[in-house]
Amino acid sequence: MTPPPRTATLFHDVRPFGGPARDLVAVDGLLVDGVPEGAVVERVDGGGRLALPTLVDAHIHPDKTSWGEPWHSRGPAHGIAEYVAGDVELARALPTPVAERALRLMTHAATQGTRAMRAHADVAPAYGLSGIEGVAEAARKLAGIVDVELVAFPQHGVVRTPGVAGLLAEAAASGLVTHIGGIDPAGFDADGGHGADGDQLGTVFGLAEKHGLGLDIHLHDRGEQGLAPLRDIAARTRALGLQGRVSVAHAFAVAGLSGAELDETADLLAEAGVALTTVALSVTTILPFRRLAERGVTVGLGSDGVRDSWSPFGNADMLHRAWLAAWALDARLDEELEGCFRLAADGGAELLGLERADLRPGSPADFMLVDGECLPQAVVDLPRRDLVVRAGRVVARDGRLV
Repeated sequence: MTPPPRTATLFHDVRPFGGPARDLVAVDGLLVDGVPEGAVVERVDGGGRLALPTLVDAHIHPDKTSWGEPWHSRGPAHGIAEYVAGDVELARALPTPVAERALRLMTHAATQGTRAMRAHADVAPAYGLSGIEGVAEAARKLAGIVDVELVAFPQHGVVRTPGVAGLLAEAAASGLVTHIGGIDPAGFDADGGHGADGDQLGTVFGLAEKHGLGLDIHLHDRGEQGLAPLRDIAARTRALGLQGRVSVAHAFAVAGLSGAELDETADLLAEAGVALTTVALSVTTILPFRRLAERGVTVGLGSDGVRDSWSPFGNADMLHRAWLAAWALDARLDEELEGCFRLAADGGAELLGLERADLRPGSPADFMLVDGECLPQAVVDLPRRDLVVRAGRVVARDGRLV
């Protein structure tokens, strides 16, 4: 029996990275040199638009979002414990289930050009595993549009909040998560060196090793209080052979380093295979990602919370997040603006173990079409995502899934 002819999608008249207009051809989810002989061709007119890779959100909290919900007025908060209390208050006030809110936000992210994300969902007695289950349900509905890694995140602490360790163990065994999280073991969740029952890092590394999961640990602590756990994480990663499967989010202590101290820390992380994520909150907290990358450290960019109890801001638009990174760094040069885009595209892809979508033959056919002259201008102007392509298939037009 003669096999059916292959299908090729030809995106006509597009300008990759602002270069000369040409065609991009996608077959079986990859870009190819040309239309294969005998293939059935589906043609999409690009209208001379700029073609850019789609992006990766390396750190987002879809379970916490009030995106699309009635306005929530936030009260003052000082320190993580008060923000955590605000999380619980907001969760109880919102009328919409986690799965629906998460799907709404993650769908919006896809229409803005996000092809993959690492999503954190809180695991605590206040929620049980409802956050994990809700985000997992949303991820299933977006299969083939957005790749989702899911982190069981102990926002309330492992040591300070009874019951969290047991819930993390349930999440690890559930088959729903790809990573176990952690948070500030020396500050917010200080264990005081009390052994296995009071050792956050021992608990989360043990679960990761037992269930074959990755680790993604929030470190907000600055100075030595943040650097000491970072060194501990690197040592545990090496000892358990988890290189390439451990990352640290925020790492504000690293953002405060410079010179030889920064290079020494970068070399330690690179040798241990520990990656970092930054969310471009401010000039004092954004990681020096270009220097870290030069020393071999993988760094990704993320949205963090989106319109949650911590902040009314956020929009899950990774092109806008690249803009925020450029603003925080006072970027002026084209290469600096492009570096912020690459952080969201290539850094995030490496962090999640994905192939780079560099618009070359053999790369994933994952790209977006926008009006504009060049990549640096797109970072500054934030043009509308006219068309978003995933694995060679148009998944969104003009801000809506198709």
